[in-house]
Amino acid sequence: MILDAYFARRFVFSVLGVAVALGTVMALIELVNVLDDHPDLAFRQVLGLVALEMPWANYEILPLVVILASVAFFVSLARSSELVVVRAAGRSALRALMAPAAATLLLGVLAVAVGNPIVAVASKREHDLSNRYRGIESAAFALSEEGLWLRQGDARGQTVIFAERASSDLGTLFGPNFLEFGPDGTPQRRINAESARLERGAWHLENVKIWQLARDTNPEAQAERLAAVTLPSDLTQDRILDSFGRPRFIPVWELPRFIAQMEASGFSARRYAVWFQSELSRPVFLVALVLMAAAFTIGHVRGTNVGLKVLFAVIAGFGLHYLRNFGQILGENGQIPVTLAAWAPPVAALLLALGILLHLEDG
Repeated sequence: MILDAYFARRFVFSVLGVAVALGTVMALIELVNVLDDHPDLAFRQVLGLVALEMPWANYEILPLVVILASVAFFVSLARSSELVVVRAAGRSALRALMAPAAATLLLGVLAVAVGNPIVAVASKREHDLSNRYRGIESAAFALSEEGLWLRQGDARGQTVIFAERASSDLGTLFGPNFLEFGPDGTPQRRINAESARLERGAWHLENVKIWQLARDTNPEAQAERLAAVTLPSDLTQDRILDSFGRPRFIPVWELPRFIAQMEASGFSARRYAVWFQSELSRPVFLVALVLMAAAFTIGHVRGTNVGLKVLFAVIAGFGLHYLRNFGQILGENGQIPVTLAAWAPPVAALLLALGILLHLEDG
């Protein structure tokens, strides 16, 4: 127990050291980016944006922190021959890995349970402030059981948009209704369409019916039917997605309710479901990274072999990280089931690392 506590303490210090070093570098990079994006902002406001962005930046590089910290930890043990002493005392190297693996599992659980909500709040606040400083307004948005509501507007008036459902990327609305209002707030015309596709600066409507809503007229008698109509718009897919709330803007504990609401409204919640399951699997993936780093660096190192082993460990960690991201992309696109997309890469990485360790230890 004392030995496990010793290994766990050293591993935690290694993680903290790498996290501080990488966090400092990320803060400087983010400071340069904010100064470049907002050259006219006061420095105090720039620092505020950087501070709000740092929780997400550190959360995003957590796998990299774990990889580098694990490599540094196991190389230091190998250089000091502490693992050799542990083996000579009758304890297997796999048993010695229990402490750093348990510490990593606890770190992953805390990152998801506590860090994720903090990241969600800070990221949403940073996004809103950044858009406000740029003069960009978020699209007014509401989601109900009947469908999706949006609002766009300019100096010529406002347009309220209702759609029964939308495509997964929110670039196409199905069964949309456009109600246009003049600058004085009076309704000008109503437009129904079979579908509306959002492209740069305009909605492209198909199978359209238009009613003029001016006073002293019969809208139905003067209604027009057209095959296609183009309506100017200042909306973009990114603005609509931001109105929905990007997955990382929503705390992990609120995602199940949000997913259920979207599905009840007839919209695809696949990317939110993939993100939710990926967050739940994050602790397992971090443990897999630790074991994979151990598989390459746990042996007694000497001479030039150290650099190669460290390089292979880092490459393997990055490879597993990109494999996980690739699985998430396939899940979001509907190519594979959500659960498989989120859990298959971490579990496969864990089993692969265990297989390599068992082979090295027992032959």
